[in-house]
Amino acid sequence: MELGGTSVWSTTCHPLAQLWVPRLLLRPADRCYRVTLLLEGTAVIVHEGGETALRAGDFFCDDHAWPREIQAGTVRAVGIDVPQPLLPLPQDEADRALGRRTTSQDGADALLARFLTQLTRNTGALLPSDGPRLGTVLTGLVAVLFARVARSGPAPLSRPEQGALTPRIARFVQQNLADPELSPRSIAAAHDISPSYLHRLFQGEQETVAATIRRQRLERARYDLADPAQDATPVHAIAARWGFTRATDFARAFRAAYGVAPTDYRRYSRALGGRIAT
Repeated sequence: MELGGTSVWSTTCHPLAQLWVPRLLLRPADRCYRVTLLLEGTAVIVHEGGETALRAGDFFCDDHAWPREIQAGTVRAVGIDVPQPLLPLPQDEADRALGRRTTSQDGADALLARFLTQLTRNTGALLPSDGPRLGTVLTGLVAVLFARVARSGPAPLSRPEQGALTPRIARFVQQNLADPELSPRSIAAAHDISPSYLHRLFQGEQETVAATIRRQRLERARYDLADPAQDATPVHAIAARWGFTRATDFARAFRAAYGVAPTDYRRYSRALGGRIAT
């Protein structure tokens, strides 16, 4: 059921095991949050933040861009999909609720549960003009739920997964520095994770993923500039070799990192016999 820009749905499933891997990396404007309310049965959702067990009366908050595996018996559920731009909540706060479970026993959560259940039970009683107004009410209730869940603390990362995935991502970055399309988004897509989860994996590091890419590219270019065997290679060609498509951007980044222009660095390196590259 479409209510303005939001969608309300209901489903009944027999025992299943389902794997969902997004094929396309969504633009921020296309992101869609999902809230699922399990009405009957039990389910287990394996996702980026770990593993969450659900029973009747539980809400689960996630994102269409999240890869996940669902294992369930016979279940009945209702839910709502809210495009990120329509959710009246800052994105970083909403993202902290992803992968979390909460109950529908009291407060605004219980109100949302009753609202969803009633809507899906009596769809024929609604007028077309009711949809946008009801959608506004629903997105407000979803925002209240997300905000409360987000305040309860960050979703725990799966430590074994994090320990295996982070070094693999680091190797991927090193192997693809020459690709001008290398970015946090392309890295996340290559590893079937969301950009937000990629940043959470590296939030304990000293620099961001984008800063790591830039630093390693500059280090490779600096080494090549100091190599006497590459004297005939123009500076802009070395920059392009390491993913800098615009020579001006490379020159600016190089000066910011090392305090000298690339051409001057090459000249100083020659005067010192190439020793400043080490």
